[in-house]
Amino acid sequence: MASAAAPAAPSLAPPLEQLRHLAGDLRLLLPGVRGERTPLAVRVERERVISKPDEAAEKVSREATALTEVFSRLPRPPPSAQEAQRLCEQVHAAIKAIIAVYYSLPKDQGITLRKLVRSATLDIVDGMAQLVEVLCTTPAQSPENNDLISCNNVWVACEQVPQIPRDNKAAALLMLTKSVDLVKDAHEEMEQAVEECDPYHGLLNDDEEDNSDNHGDEQDDVLGCPNNQDSYWSEEDQELIIPCLALVRASKACLKKIRISVAENGKKDQVAQLDDIVDISDEISPSVDDLALSIYPPMCHPTVRMSAAKLVSVLKKALEITRASHVTPQPEDSWIPLLINAVDHCMDRIKELTQNELEL
Repeated sequence: MASAAAPAAPSLAPPLEQLRHLAGDLRLLLPGVRGERTPLAVRVERERVISKPDEAAEKVSREATALTEVFSRLPRPPPSAQEAQRLCEQVHAAIKAIIAVYYSLPKDQGITLRKLVRSATLDIVDGMAQLVEVLCTTPAQSPENNDLISCNNVWVACEQVPQIPRDNKAAALLMLTKSVDLVKDAHEEMEQAVEECDPYHGLLNDDEEDNSDNHGDEQDDVLGCPNNQDSYWSEEDQELIIPCLALVRASKACLKKIRISVAENGKKDQVAQLDDIVDISDEISPSVDDLALSIYPPMCHPTVRMSAAKLVSVLKKALEITRASHVTPQPEDSWIPLLINAVDHCMDRIKELTQNELEL
């Protein structure tokens, strides 16, 4: 009796189809990382692979390079289906390993640190997905191919991993430094806007004053009365801008002092308090941006007042949380009451200058 024929081995998909499938698989991993949901495949990888973040990132970078070299090589033929399968499996394994490293970071190490590691992990996974998509959609013969691949973010993202802080205090200092820089930039932009929107800037020069033939709209311009009033501030607006700028300067001072307190007195094991300080401090820069946008002409005084009040509330909460934490060993430290008084003074002045419009 003839024996039954052995089942044929399943045929492999063409290389480009395997790449497209890999890109889809990588994209499916992103929502889980963003939402802290650990896919089963990654949980298995976490149990099986133990590696440091730097080593895992270096592995991803090597696999990205190998994949690129094979699928973009010219004038050699494309890889075989077997070679493509091997490369795709290695890339997928490397990505799962870097995600597993993130999930292996204990939550009690601090939320701020976890956010930084998660952001770096997302950049790597997204960068690899972009690279795979480029390789499977851009013809190898295209002169644009190398440019597209060279612009991919996966290698840059992997190179950033060694720069990630190794504890929550260092992570907190990094985030506070970024907040200081953002508020500093916003303050400089506000000052520049005030200078550029000066209604008298460049209008009252000697040549214009000596020109007796000007009339109508031109004469109004020479007198410093521009036609498009929506592009300039009134005298009342300019008066209101002064305490707004002072409030932004106070915001910068608050962040600087908080950062110094964390640097000098922060303890690595006090992760929850450091996270609380960073969380509230992260709200300062967006609130400053809202105030900065509200002062552009045409200015609405009630909106400016509302934006300022929101910023003041965030600043005072940040200062109170800092004062109640371990980074302020002496809660009566004079710099916190001084800054609270400065913030209140700015807000009182803003209320005074906007009261008339609120009563209309």
